[in-house]
Amino acid sequence: MTTLNRSGLLESAEITLAFDDNRLASMVFGEYDQNLAKIERRLRVVANANGNHVTIKGPPEAAEHARRVLENLYARVRQGQGLSLGDVDGAIQEGAVQGNLFVRDEEPGRGVFEQLGTRKRGAVRARTINQDLYLRALKRHELVFAEGPAGTGKTWLAVGHAVSLLEQGVVERLILSRPAVEAGERLGFLPGDMRDKVDPYLRPIYDALHDFMEGRIVERGMQTGMIEVAPLAFMRGRTLANACILLDEAQNATSMQMKMFLTRLGEGSRMIVTGDPSQTDLPAGQISGLSEAVRLLGALEGVGHVVFREADVVRHDLVRRIVGAYEAAAARRLEARPKS
Repeated sequence: MTTLNRSGLLESAEITLAFDDNRLASMVFGEYDQNLAKIERRLRVVANANGNHVTIKGPPEAAEHARRVLENLYARVRQGQGLSLGDVDGAIQEGAVQGNLFVRDEEPGRGVFEQLGTRKRGAVRARTINQDLYLRALKRHELVFAEGPAGTGKTWLAVGHAVSLLEQGVVERLILSRPAVEAGERLGFLPGDMRDKVDPYLRPIYDALHDFMEGRIVERGMQTGMIEVAPLAFMRGRTLANACILLDEAQNATSMQMKMFLTRLGEGSRMIVTGDPSQTDLPAGQISGLSEAVRLLGALEGVGHVVFREADVVRHDLVRRIVGAYEAAAARRLEARPKS
């Protein structure tokens, strides 16, 4: 149902959806209808649930957008996938793309965003346009650079893609690395063996790895060498063939370290480099290897480059606002600099 204003223009629309399964519908609506509440806030519509029915009221485009979101979410739960508030955010962005691409007649819930899959996690779909571009770049290119703030899924999706390649037999091992900048030359003073020394700096990679693989498989893989987690310095002098190699926090790699790392790429291998150029821990005046590599190599054939922004943050909504505040402050400082 639609309402016209005095000029004969569409003012509001009312759309009613009926889902086949009450249990699945309640999963889509969320506990205490929290998913519907998020859709209402983000799209400025009113959504009222009653059993397996939901009525959406609002501006025509927004109501249609909400319909696409709810149909996509229902299709996911029918496939056995769970839903979080982050998935709702992703479905909202995906619904916007679907509207722009005029794909209303396609199968509901089919979606337009790329996805990856692992045995433990199942299907994981991109939640933002840039995540979609990232997953497509990972599948298309042998070397991919990903830049952007924390919380955009750079490392998590890279690890998921690497695990997927391993499980499909595309590569034979995973090599995951970070520069241990905070440790400097002091690793030798820390207690324990080398793994004990570097574990604190590589913990985010371990966490992502356990999200996509069973713990016992991770441990067995590390014992057999199928999975290797090591600081960047340990890459020197090696040729890494038939492997997926991830360098995280690459903004903390020097120019020489980055060149050393990139030239380790061997036959049948894929390489992913992630980092946030605004968060470098290098000494003042030292060029970040990530920024230099992107400038020199970003346009080469076989190289992908994706830049994430504030809108791509998929953690808590507050994290997105925090990132936005820092980005705005950085932009103001840049504008305030005297022009030469």
